[in-house]
Amino acid sequence: MSQLTVVARIKAKAGVQEKVHQELRKLIPLTLAESGCLNYDLHRSIDDPTLFLFYENWESRLLWEQHMAADHIKTFRENTEGLIEKLDIDLWTLEGNLG
Repeated sequence: MSQLTVVARIKAKAGVQEKVHQELRKLIPLTLAESGCLNYDLHRSIDDPTLFLFYENWESRLLWEQHMAADHIKTFRENTEGLIEKLDIDLWTLEGNLG
């Protein structure tokens, strides 16, 4: 199986971005403890405080799919229901590098 890179963009609704940020931060230690998680990095836009990005690397797509079914992801969805304007998830595989 090949390594999977995930780029997830989360756009919070205006006025609730701090609640969404708080819930996103809760995911970090739980996800890093999961099997197959290589990194799980949360970023926030400099220009738009309602826009967040996770840059993630997983040992395989199967392990990421298990992550997406985990209890802490379900809890995140429940705790942020109605607070997220848009969520985009892009999946990538490494095709080569110069290093």
